[in-house]
Amino acid sequence: MTLSDLAWWIGVGVASAFGVLLIRTIILKAMSAYKLRRAGPRPLHASRHRLWRDPGPVEALSLVDGPGGRDGAPAAPFTFLEEHDSGSQPCLSVRDARGRRWRIKWGHEARVEAFAVRLVWACGYFAEITHFVPAGVIEGAAALGRTRACVEAESGRFIDARFEADDPEVRKFFEEHSWAWNDNPFLGTRELSGLKIVMMLLSNWDAKDRRDVARGSNTAIFEHRVGRWPRIHHEARYLLTDWGGAMGKWGLDHRHARTLGCGRLRGADAAICDRRRRWARRVRLHRAAHR
Repeated sequence: MTLSDLAWWIGVGVASAFGVLLIRTIILKAMSAYKLRRAGPRPLHASRHRLWRDPGPVEALSLVDGPGGRDGAPAAPFTFLEEHDSGSQPCLSVRDARGRRWRIKWGHEARVEAFAVRLVWACGYFAEITHFVPAGVIEGAAALGRTRACVEAESGRFIDARFEADDPEVRKFFEEHSWAWNDNPFLGTRELSGLKIVMMLLSNWDAKDRRDVARGSNTAIFEHRVGRWPRIHHEARYLLTDWGGAMGKWGLDHRHARTLGCGRLRGADAAICDRRRRWARRVRLHRAAHR
């Protein structure tokens, strides 16, 4: 093969890769546009729209407790409710000892999201009540699907989980009814510019919004009832619901298994963690063998 032939084949390969990416982008854009048109307008009842609120003296905030305060942490024991098939990470819902509903997610995003939410909240932006739970037990968790690698079948034990509050009293608008960075009531405001700066400070590359609904939007609108009778009104709060892509280098890194930290655990929890670490090692070896 001559040098000119080699250059031609390289050019063909690059052009083919570019063509595949272009076709994929066009298909995803078309799917998103179709979903948005089919969904129609948002059924919002809010008379006020907010992106930011004054957090008060920052030194008085507890970054340990986060948005929910000291009483907002999940309370054991946890009872299994349902498993979710959507999302990139294993996820299920439980009810805690105080009757509150939580969505639990595992994976390398669990620790990151718990930290990022607290920083965003301290800056005055709305964030979901999120906690990192090092270990615990879920009662009634049987016949699991994606989460079976995260919850021990016999005892229901788990480690390294992110708990996110799921308040049924709050109307939540996700995906087609979420918001976009270029289409919201706060365009041109300091508050929206500040949120973009927070995104960059946290190195959060996953900035998908309503325009990317075919791949999943990370923005949402939560409608709260505020005030007291007879002056009750609805308030729409605009926020980001997924901060798992923060605090890392830009791009995909599959080496997160190093952060499992099994050394601090004992007994059954250490056994679960060790199995997950060995499973992650097999995944890395499999990927390396097929490169």
